[in-house]
Amino acid sequence: MPVPQHVFEPPFNIIRSSHVVLDVTDLKLSREFYETTVGMHVEDADDKVVYLRAAEEHQHHSLVLRKAAVPACARLGFKVGNDKDLDKAATFLSENGLAYAFVDQAFQARTLQFTDPFGFQIELYASMDRRPHLLRRYDLYRGCHPQRLDHFNVFAAEVQDTVDFYARLGFRLTEYAEEDGPNGRIAAAWMHRKGNVHDFAITNGKGPRLHHFAYWTPTAMNIIHLCDVMASQGFVKNIERGPGRHGISNAFFLYVRDPDGHRLELYTSDYFTGDHDHEPLRWSLRDPRRQTLWGAPAPRSWFEQGSPFSGQAVREPKFVADVLVAD
Repeated sequence: MPVPQHVFEPPFNIIRSSHVVLDVTDLKLSREFYETTVGMHVEDADDKVVYLRAAEEHQHHSLVLRKAAVPACARLGFKVGNDKDLDKAATFLSENGLAYAFVDQAFQARTLQFTDPFGFQIELYASMDRRPHLLRRYDLYRGCHPQRLDHFNVFAAEVQDTVDFYARLGFRLTEYAEEDGPNGRIAAAWMHRKGNVHDFAITNGKGPRLHHFAYWTPTAMNIIHLCDVMASQGFVKNIERGPGRHGISNAFFLYVRDPDGHRLELYTSDYFTGDHDHEPLRWSLRDPRRQTLWGAPAPRSWFEQGSPFSGQAVREPKFVADVLVAD
């Protein structure tokens, strides 16, 4: 299937992935998991919402937990270059028949929300309340010492169309998994804005759903330490996959599930992709090294389970990818 061309003059300038808003059923339990087990820092909280950030981040929040009746992903947030980019985004959305709204969001300046053509609920902002980073506050470090939000990964029912749409917005393809043969279809794509492997990954499956969001950790040992912490706190069953190393992205990883089943990746050691002529790397869908460089396939839950977007119907994928699954 077609590999999109890099677009260096997009209709508006997205800088990077910024934050995720999750609906959770037990706010106290979720806060304890992210704050005490994972090691996020609570910036503000009340009985309805909790705002958290990681140690390296100057922004007020990169994770928002909202109390709700059912678990879901409410929004994926991206930071744009400046306030004019919000107006440019509104123009682009209007010209392409997509509804949008400027909304008031706590701790954020003017914020634009929209639902893309595939059901992913997105919000854009240019500025957020700033806080001193906690990078050198080692006395506050807990869990795996998460440093910053790195990326989102979603299940998309229409992978190629979704990839093409975000390529129009300036997301550049770094790696992709494709069926073999002359008519092979792209089953997953990794796209970036900030110059590493990805801000936004698009995976074939029932969608729209959030597959996972990921935080960068300082070293692989921090990820291994989190396994010990989770085991000590009774969260063994919440460790879904890893630790291991992906072939795709070269990242050392661990996937865990929070109390509502939202999937979180802890992640380190990918690589620079900022050069304008960086060429996408193709992986065969049947190459076991792409999932894990060491050859271990992912569990079935990793391919089938995800967080729905609030109010969005989940659709069957256009095709079923023939992937390697652990027994």
